[in-house]
Amino acid sequence: MKYTVPIKKNTEFLRIYKKGKFFVGKFLVLYVYKNNSRVNRLGITASRKFGKSVQRNRIRRLIKENYRLMEEFLKTGYDLVFVARSSEEVPDYVSIKKEMKYLLKRLLMLNQEKMN
Repeated sequence: MKYTVPIKKNTEFLRIYKKGKFFVGKFLVLYVYKNNSRVNRLGITASRKFGKSVQRNRIRRLIKENYRLMEEFLKTGYDLVFVARSSEEVPDYVSIKKEMKYLLKRLLMLNQEKMN
């Protein structure tokens, strides 16, 4: 990913949860916090409630791939944390893509002029 650095420290995740804005979807929760730099920082979490490690890793890979494809359309200078929500149905690639686009639009993170 060109414009993104991973978030790894627990204290950074906690700061984003506490101070950032968030919006909830059916499969994901997105937290956004301004970081005053030229790059975005990305964190992806899936708790044990989501399922066994195979399901958790799959949802992380789906989120990361969808983010990679949308990365050039995002505003820079933000910390983003995607949290996978447990639900009865397991989301597929297309439903994750729709929901990520919806959440990013909702939080005004997409550059509309670049997308058109």
